[in-house]
Amino acid sequence: MTEAITVGHVHDDDIPWVQAGPVGLKVLRASADTWVVRNRFAAGFQLPTHKHTGGVHAHTFAGRWRYAEYGVDYVAGTYIYEPPGSVHTLTVLDDDTDILFVVQGAFIEYDKEGQISGVVDAESTLSAYFALCDAAGIPRPSGILQ
Repeated sequence: MTEAITVGHVHDDDIPWVQAGPVGLKVLRASADTWVVRNRFAAGFQLPTHKHTGGVHAHTFAGRWRYAEYGVDYVAGTYIYEPPGSVHTLTVLDDDTDILFVVQGAFIEYDKEGQISGVVDAESTLSAYFALCDAAGIPRPSGILQ
């Protein structure tokens, strides 16, 4: 006998975009160990150098970006996998860029001197997303997967 398993789902259109300066954000899933976000980065944007505690899957929908350390451009249609422990600096090139990230664990941000400047995980990302919704007068979506 097989056990009935419910498959969680959320439609991208049901989760609103919010803006944090040059970064558009929507959170599709936020659980204890995995979070899924879609980001729209403005051309020229750069994330702080960071290290992942778990693996990361990413798919680029539009634009062009790279990790400054690797010298490979990721264009629309590119899928990448980042192994746990990878350290890099996400840099958006000359086009606005739309990327879906599936992140396991957290990432640790570093300042220019190589000192830890912050930790980002599912809980902090979801809290920031809801705060941005509130500030923009956008109702908090109820469909985000846990």
